[in-house]
Amino acid sequence: MSQEQALNADTGNHYKQYTRSFAEYWDDLVGWETRLEREGAFYNRLLKAHGVKDVIDIASGTGVNAVSLAQAGFKVTAADGSENMLAKAKENAEHHGVQFANSRVVDWRVLDDTLGTERFDAAVCLGNSFTHLFDHEDRRTALRAIFRVLRPGGMLVIDQRNYDAMLDEGYSSKHAYCYTGEGVDVGPVELHRTMARFEYVFSDGARFELKMYPLRQDYLTHLLEDAGFVNVERFGDLRRPYDFHEVDFVQQVAFRPA
Repeated sequence: MSQEQALNADTGNHYKQYTRSFAEYWDDLVGWETRLEREGAFYNRLLKAHGVKDVIDIASGTGVNAVSLAQAGFKVTAADGSENMLAKAKENAEHHGVQFANSRVVDWRVLDDTLGTERFDAAVCLGNSFTHLFDHEDRRTALRAIFRVLRPGGMLVIDQRNYDAMLDEGYSSKHAYCYTGEGVDVGPVELHRTMARFEYVFSDGARFELKMYPLRQDYLTHLLEDAGFVNVERFGDLRRPYDFHEVDFVQQVAFRPA
């Protein structure tokens, strides 16, 4: 068994949570129009401000950010750990009249091995996706692999729910960022220091669950710096400065030294 096969076979293989039926419902949760208008504009401006030309979306899901970046003129590689989600992303790209430069099923922990000599100006890992890794060493390994697929001076943009607020003060959401779809009831059914298990109930009664690790903001910054990234910046709900406990999502931007 290869290293990649062994990693994918372990008990942390979270990609299996995204079944084919869940992938079909996912766009109802995302709320494409609102998300593209607000978040798409933010990320497009951010990457253009740093001279990015080609970008890999390593958690493309059904493609909302990858499509937005392609519409803005970036050369985009769409990657995800779930074949079901990546297939939906390709459908959505075609529907919105754009093409990805490439698409890949990937495991972040061996991302550099999977991509070989491919290198990028930027990588994005959005939609609270990095919280799917439950093991500290897996997170370190993944971030170091992401670091290696960036060109010198390249940037990583990564986001997460505000687990500090959730753990310290309880769950609440303005329902204005990242997941803005109507008619979907979302919330944690289990929440403690090492587990955030969310339930998603759709208007037709369909129910799905995702298990995530509740990353604290300072801890993720430490992981980024440990992996070699520098000049880590934080945004809260796409703004800065921000109130540590008042925002729903936290975005961190980090750079590979030039």
